Amino acid sequence: MRESGAAMLDLALFITVMILFALGVRRPYLWVLAYLYIDILAPQKISWALLAAIPVSLIAFLLAFAGWIVGDRKADTRFSLRQGLLLALLVWCFMTLQWADFPEFGQAKWDWVWKALVFAIFLPVTLTTRLRIESALLVMVLTAGAIIISAGMKTVLGGGGYGNLYLFVNDNSNIYESSTLATVAIAIIPVILWLARHGTVFPADWRVKTFAGLLIFACLMIPIGTEARTGLICIAVLGLMLLRDVKRRALYLSAAAVLGLAAIPFLPDSFTERMSTLGSVQEDQSASTRMQVWGWTLDYVAERPLGGGFDAYRGNSFTYDLPVVEQDGTTVSVEYREITDGARAYHSSIFEMLGEQGWPGLFLWLALHGIGLWQMEKIRKGWRQRSAKAEQWQAPLATALQVAQIIYLVGATFQGIAFQPFILMLVGLQIGLWTYCQRRESAKQEAERKAMREARRAASATRPAMP
Repeated sequence: MRESGAAMLDLALFITVMILFALGVRRPYLWVLAYLYIDILAPQKISWALLAAIPVSLIAFLLAFAGWIVGDRKADTRFSLRQGLLLALLVWCFMTLQWADFPEFGQAKWDWVWKALVFAIFLPVTLTTRLRIESALLVMVLTAGAIIISAGMKTVLGGGGYGNLYLFVNDNSNIYESSTLATVAIAIIPVILWLARHGTVFPADWRVKTFAGLLIFACLMIPIGTEARTGLICIAVLGLMLLRDVKRRALYLSAAAVLGLAAIPFLPDSFTERMSTLGSVQEDQSASTRMQVWGWTLDYVAERPLGGGFDAYRGNSFTYDLPVVEQDGTTVSVEYREITDGARAYHSSIFEMLGEQGWPGLFLWLALHGIGLWQMEKIRKGWRQRSAKAEQWQAPLATALQVAQIIYLVGATFQGIAFQPFILMLVGLQIGLWTYCQRRESAKQEAERKAMREARRAASATRPAMP
């Protein structure tokens, strides 16, 4: 029975991918959506026969580029500053690969990093219309949602726990890594809200809003199911960011506090115990080890400011004393246990960039995200007061993408996900929205200038000649 079910799933995934490829023959942009779906879900890893034997990710990657070259107009193509930063980061990563401390491991990471960066550079040039921007967001949310809904249901039914939440792929990589999934799940909540309010592919009605509400609930379950401490921090950041646009802030804060307190009795003991370690960093071995890695990284780049290439962390080693609190009745004693460790990952995107790509790479990465936050804020402020019906969705989308990016950046402070493909796709969408708004502004200004010129000509033609 189980083998029959696996075969049916394998066939369903295969048919889905083949249909997407076939539809792209008439609508080449669908190949871009096919790549988003394949790169996020990784159906070739879920499959055990048909798709597993085909390089579907590479095929979709090449088809996406081919479709744009053959089928898209190039008149609207713009190359933005952030695409230039992504290109510079791509070139710099290739350069650091040449002197990597661990060439074999570095090459393995480069094999997927270059593809994620190249696609993030390419994606904005395809996002020339509102429909394309929205459809890309929709595919990303629904594809990630397939993973999130499954994991959320398992959490509600008691199948969660740190390292125990079974996902579609037992790979612990990309979006399937527990802390990464928790961060992504919370980060897409603002985008889900935007799709529910402003979506046109599925116009907002009670069905769309109900599904959006249930998907958001599933997203909030992921930090509980994975017991990822970063996820709890991301939820707090989301709550604070949503406060910006709430009209009745006192009511919002009261409701949030009530819901938070009401949820505590329903949380598993393992979750509350793990979250309690957020307040005792010095006594937590995981947190203490991270701080040791960060200190080692600073010492490392002091000697090698250009970085040590991908996976340079494998060369770290350190010894430190961990305080262990023991309580016997009313007596509390503290003993220090010597901990020796090595080859521990950065657990921070900032230190990941610093250790692997040095100060130049960290600067490029920070500039990429800093400019993105500024651009989204500029659209948010510049478009939110506009009254035209066709100009009502840009500012809310910029806000959603900005909040998603802030949540990612907070989560990335405690995870090595600087090159996370899903986030780079969101960066590509930000760039696409920025260039779309810039084109609209340029066209509007040109139309106004043209109208003024024609008005002056008309006035000159009707003015009586001087005697």
